[in-house]
Amino acid sequence: MFNIEDFNIKLDTEEIGRNFVYCAEINSTNSFLLEDEEFKKNGTVILAEYQTNGRGRLTREWQSAKDLNLTFSILLNKGFESVNPNIINLTASLAVAMSIENLYQLPVELKWPNDVLVNSKKIAGILLESTSKGSKLDKIVIGFGINVNQTSFTGKFIIPPTSVRNEFHSVASRERTLSEMLNNFEELLEVCKAHPWKILEDWKNRCKMLGEKIKVDAGEGKTKFGKFKDIDDSGFMILEVSGRDEKIHFGDVSIR
Repeated sequence: MFNIEDFNIKLDTEEIGRNFVYCAEINSTNSFLLEDEEFKKNGTVILAEYQTNGRGRLTREWQSAKDLNLTFSILLNKGFESVNPNIINLTASLAVAMSIENLYQLPVELKWPNDVLVNSKKIAGILLESTSKGSKLDKIVIGFGINVNQTSFTGKFIIPPTSVRNEFHSVASRERTLSEMLNNFEELLEVCKAHPWKILEDWKNRCKMLGEKIKVDAGEGKTKFGKFKDIDDSGFMILEVSGRDEKIHFGDVSIR
């Protein structure tokens, strides 16, 4: 079981994770924070040992073994008005990458828009969702799935999955991993607000696909081929197709 006391000892934040909700089972941590009106404190984190309806991008199911990994969400409902949500998304993946590097010295790379890879295998994914009031965002919820101690995975995957335990060859502390990630996220979120270009630069430094010829699958049979030229100031992909630049808002990316 997750040891909340061990987690609290290592947590070094002002807001993120200070209101912490732990549950054995829930439909979706993202859905809970998006819909629930009881937990309104900025920086609230909900961790579930098992999600009956865990979600990834493009309505995919996120599967995670009970009691072995980290499936959690963070609520932001103030202080993000001037920040592009796409940059917050990149900030979240960067926080995961830095935490895995710091704790386990693993070779981490980032894959647009929100996957974290180790040795070309997926170790974590992120799903950012939001609600609005009128034309303004009311709240942002960032969902994380980090494979920590799961050793085997069943099913079909676009990218083969892995875990910290598989790559580090030892059982990892979920409590330490979560506290490190939240510490990094709060610090990077301040950078994101003041100097978003620093987040973009740090993210690009960890993206090995930049400059490569890639395939972008946007679903519904829509596929594009081109060179991953850059990401713009809003975090969107710039894809060079036949000498012309196209802006890509979402999609699954793979090397051609």
